[in-house]
Amino acid sequence: MPKHNIPAYAIVELLMRLSHYNNQIGDYKGHTVRAENVLVKTTGGSIIFTKALIMQQFEDPEMIKNNHLVDIASLFKAARALQKTI
Repeated sequence: MPKHNIPAYAIVELLMRLSHYNNQIGDYKGHTVRAENVLVKTTGGSIIFTKALIMQQFEDPEMIKNNHLVDIASLFKAARALQKTI
């Protein structure tokens, strides 16, 4: 599926919803469509969404229940903290 067939706004909406359950997620930076899923990069790290989840957010977001969002938010991988040099 080409990148332009995935509605980026639905990804942004999902990230906003997930931030209620994990405040480290941050803001949308970009995404990469893979064979089975979509890797989403954020200012806080990365998370993998299924294409079906993104399309559900786009077409019928009320069908994504809070307990499912909690499960998805737990999959977030925070970026490694950058070491500060003096």
